[in-house]
Amino acid sequence: MMTSHNQPSWRTRFRVDPLPILVSSSNIALRYCVQRDLLMDAGATPEALWKLPVVRSYLRRQQLNGSWRYPGGGKPYLRSAENYDQIETYRVLGELMEKYAMDKSHPSIERAAEYFFSAQTSEGDFRGIYGTQYTPNYSAGIMELLIKAGYADDSRIKKGFHWLISIRQHDGGWAIPLRTKGMNFTRAVNNKEVIQPDCDKSFSHLVTGVVLRAFASHPSYRMSKEARQAGVLLESRLFKADMYPDRRKAEYWEHTSFPFWFTDVVSALDSLSLLGFTPSQKPIADALDWVVRRQQDDGGFNLKIVRGRDPDARLWICFAICRVFQRSYKE
Repeated sequence: MMTSHNQPSWRTRFRVDPLPILVSSSNIALRYCVQRDLLMDAGATPEALWKLPVVRSYLRRQQLNGSWRYPGGGKPYLRSAENYDQIETYRVLGELMEKYAMDKSHPSIERAAEYFFSAQTSEGDFRGIYGTQYTPNYSAGIMELLIKAGYADDSRIKKGFHWLISIRQHDGGWAIPLRTKGMNFTRAVNNKEVIQPDCDKSFSHLVTGVVLRAFASHPSYRMSKEARQAGVLLESRLFKADMYPDRRKAEYWEHTSFPFWFTDVVSALDSLSLLGFTPSQKPIADALDWVVRRQQDDGGFNLKIVRGRDPDARLWICFAICRVFQRSYKE
């Protein structure tokens, strides 16, 4: 282990070096990601992870059309089973890619990608999770995973970005269109007409944060003026309440998950660091300091973790935080 005087500067920003708790983990997938992203060790290959029992279990449950079935599908859901299958496929794909480094070189990921592309409309969005309605957040979330799977240069991804840029609010951020019209989901998803956004209304930081993850994951679009403009907006809303009903309270900034799902302080800082935002900007510095103040004696962080039952969720969040600090405090 490095001594404090020759540690990379990002590790010295913490009260306790968080790396030991990560490299000593018994989680093989986590250690692989730490080696790859934090220690810059490209020697290992991910294929061994794809044979782990947890991965095999996921792959056995994949349906012939590339999707994963939403559990409890016999219940009378408001939206169709197919729509809920999209949500479950989005969740599982995130697990397989973010934790087990899978990509389109594996046929299961390729089939999942084609399942999602089959839900892409002629406009460029991915439709279905909100019934017939636009969903810039899930469209972008799906695009983020497809980009990371190896589809960055696919024309269908470019079409998705064109749609995202076209559906922005006039302030440069994003909101769920049906919410800009004051509609609730129950009414909207049963509406056959696609609800167009009121673009004069304010952006939602919940939605904008998710959309920015797609931009941040793409090597070209992360450099775009649209991404920069939205990043400034997201930065201005850190730890503030949202303008719309969904996850409105400021406390939701502290509700973290990995893989990322909603917009929280860690997911927002992850995107902003990829977009080139640095601690020289006070909101970023303040958010990073907020994270440091929640570090515990073992190097992990005392954050509210939501979604999933992974016993190592706290370590995955620690890993995500370390990536942000590594980008933010470059040598």
